[in-house]
Amino acid sequence: MSLHKEHELHQRRKGRNIGVGLLLGSFVVLVLALTMVKVTSAGFKFPNTSAATQQTEGKD
Repeated sequence: MSLHKEHELHQRRKGRNIGVGLLLGSFVVLVLALTMVKVTSAGFKFPNTSAATQQTEGKD
């Protein structure tokens, strides 16, 4: 038991902070899930970096 009672303002802030934390965490999980689906799909191919550099060198 604490020595002093927590003020009502701190209780409201704590609730708001928990809500913001949960929203931020769910956003991170959503981005991670979308990235994993994109990378593990059959149509995903890594970009050909040598072809990209050859195209940019040819435009000079």
